[in-house]
Amino acid sequence: MTYDYIIQKKILLVDDKESLCQMVYSIFQKEHYTRLRTAGTMAEALTICKEWKPDFAVLDVMLPDGDGISLLEKMRKFTEIPVLFLTALGEDEDRLKGLFAGADDYLVKPFAFEELSARIRVMLRKP
Repeated sequence: MTYDYIIQKKILLVDDKESLCQMVYSIFQKEHYTRLRTAGTMAEALTICKEWKPDFAVLDVMLPDGDGISLLEKMRKFTEIPVLFLTALGEDEDRLKGLFAGADDYLVKPFAFEELSARIRVMLRKP
């Protein structure tokens, strides 16, 4: 699987902190990802997932209209895309809760963008 194939994948970033979404969005653009969308709420994220059908999602756990665990549970009713939680909740219990809920990976803020990028590439190159 080539790098060109990976960067054409559609990525959804879900975080209520617009500044974080914009930072990650701009960094992904520098990495040549071109198909990116952001959402700040569960409702927005669900609408985007149903209409745009992303290939991958990065979810925050704490959202203004619910939590990322509930969002993932709702998403799993209609999609099996890879999901990475990117959140400030870093206790072992939080990580396990996210992974047992069906997330493919879990990364704690603050994070190194290179690590986020590497984790996403690993998941996107799987068939």
